[in-house]
Amino acid sequence: MYIKGVNLGNWLVLEKWMSPALFAGTTAEDEYYLPRQLSKEVYEARIQMHRAEYISERDFVTIKSMGMEVIRIPVPYFIFGDREPFIGCIKELDKAFAWAEKYGLQILIDLHTAPMGQNGFDNGGICGVCRWAQCPDEVEFTLTVLERLSERYGDRKGLWGIEVINEPLTEAAWESFDITKRYPAVDPEMAKGTAPISMAFLREFYKKAYARMRAHLAPEKYVVIHDGFDLMAWKDFMQEDEYQNVVLDTHQYLMMAEMDGCPQTVEGYVEYVQTKYAKMIEEMEQYFPVVCGEWCLFNSLACGCDTKGGQSVLNGMEGTAQESFSPEQKKEIYQAVANAQLDAWKKGSGYFYWSYKLLVDTVNEPGWIGWDSWDLGRCVDFGWFPTNR
Repeated sequence: MYIKGVNLGNWLVLEKWMSPALFAGTTAEDEYYLPRQLSKEVYEARIQMHRAEYISERDFVTIKSMGMEVIRIPVPYFIFGDREPFIGCIKELDKAFAWAEKYGLQILIDLHTAPMGQNGFDNGGICGVCRWAQCPDEVEFTLTVLERLSERYGDRKGLWGIEVINEPLTEAAWESFDITKRYPAVDPEMAKGTAPISMAFLREFYKKAYARMRAHLAPEKYVVIHDGFDLMAWKDFMQEDEYQNVVLDTHQYLMMAEMDGCPQTVEGYVEYVQTKYAKMIEEMEQYFPVVCGEWCLFNSLACGCDTKGGQSVLNGMEGTAQESFSPEQKKEIYQAVANAQLDAWKKGSGYFYWSYKLLVDTVNEPGWIGWDSWDLGRCVDFGWFPTNR
């Protein structure tokens, strides 16, 4: 198995930096506070318009033309519309399945958020709060969401698999991400007790989720587990015969390599990817099919400044006022890091680029130079990303 895929980030799970206009007129930094700062009518109109326009049938045609085979779709815990004040989005996912099946694509449903936060990231739905694992009722609720998704789509031709939970933040990466500083909580009371998710909890949760999902999933469908930012920790997990078609997902970004001390040069990036990412994935492929579920071409070198691990103007970073490289030089940088990363993912079982598109004006809005590399459509159009690999 080797699959090529892309994420539909910021469609059904919002990320402010990917579509800042959605948050206009509020101080909300995440999806939790957006409906709490807008009137019900304005919030609903804004969300419905966004979902209808951000992704449509045409995008599935485009994704197919790029040579992609599977689409990873992040969905929120409130997908079924049973957690006010949020609006459910199961209809949108139904449409996506119809489009995928029409155009010969498959879908990996990715449960991207959990109530009370599984990582404290903005993309986890609530900044600075990581308490989901400490709330048994919310853990159970999350399992029911996975069950319902499995029941609804378990036999669909368009289903490739379901990812149990996105980026649960374990002890291994807690300090390096510095959650409480990078994503300060709006409500310190709600954030009280915020802590990394223990590996013991995560392993137990994955086993429970597998049992409840597999009861509804066709045998050939995949159950995907995220590595919790600790790729090498899973060698002794789910190796028994009862666990079938389990895929291990790891997220590897060059900005994380920079946080780990990788030199911000083309040579530095390429060597880091070759000596670290490729070797780890090759080793873990002995135990699971390994996919890199999120990665991209973004790097500080092409931005022209140290982004301190991918922090943007929304994090108070200045960015650069003008391009540091000519279009030809940027193309060389991006092609080099693209090829190095694609070589690394070939040691495993595939990849999903983050993300298909974003709505950031990198020309008129100061400080966003280099951020267009998160957008696969632009990367393909500019010749930065080789679609023939």
